[in-house]
Amino acid sequence: MTVAKHSDKSPLLPDQHPQPQPPPAQYVIVLPHYPPPHHHFLFRKSCQRCLFCLATLFIFLIAAGYLLWPAKPQLSIIRLRLDRLQFHTIPKMSVDVTMDLTVKVRNEDFYAMYYDSLLVAIGYRGKQLGYVTSDGGRIGARGSSYVNATLQLDKVEIMSDVVSLIEDLAKGAVTFDTESEISGKLEVFYFFNLPLKTNIECEVVVNSRNETISRQSCYPEVSEVS
Repeated sequence: MTVAKHSDKSPLLPDQHPQPQPPPAQYVIVLPHYPPPHHHFLFRKSCQRCLFCLATLFIFLIAAGYLLWPAKPQLSIIRLRLDRLQFHTIPKMSVDVTMDLTVKVRNEDFYAMYYDSLLVAIGYRGKQLGYVTSDGGRIGARGSSYVNATLQLDKVEIMSDVVSLIEDLAKGAVTFDTESEISGKLEVFYFFNLPLKTNIECEVVVNSRNETISRQSCYPEVSEVS
C-alpha cells in the first residue's frame, strides 16, 4: 500500500483566528476660522468706545488738576492814606511817616488759607526805612479778607541817600517804595499743609510841600467827573 506524501506545507484546516485588517486611512482637513461678518464692526466699535472713555478721563484729570492745584493768594492795596510826613535836617537827616493802608487778600484756591501775618514796609531808593506787621487770620476757600495796617515811623535816619533826598525835597516830590507781604499755609484735604508767601510792591510819590500823596502805583485811581 502506497501512502501519498504532500509537499505543500500549508495547513490543512483554515486558521480560525485571521489577522485583523488595518483600518482605512482617515484624513482631517483644517479650515481657517472665518468670524461672522458683524464681528469686525463690533470690535471696532468697542475700541472706539474705549478710546473715548480714556480721552474723557484724561480731560477730566487735567481739569481737576488745574482747578485743585494750589495757587498763591492775590494781594491788592485798595486804600492808602498819608496821615503825617515831616522831614528833619537837624541834627541828622530823618523823616517821620504815618501811613494807613488797607490790603485785600484774595484766596483763589478751593482750600482754606491761614496767614500768619501781613507785613507792610516802606523804603527810600531801595533802602528799607521801617515796617509794621498785622495779626494773622483765616480765609475760606475762594474767599477774601481785608487787612488794615498803620505804618508809623519816628525820626528814621536816612544816611546813605542824603544828597538824593535833598534833591527830591528841592523838587517837591519824594518817592517812597512800599511792599506788602503775606505768609501762611494752605490746608489741603485737612491733613496736608502747604506753605505760601506772596508780596506786592508799588511806589508812592509824596508832595513834600503840602505833605500829600501826589500819585501812586498801588491801585488805579478813579477821577471824579463833574
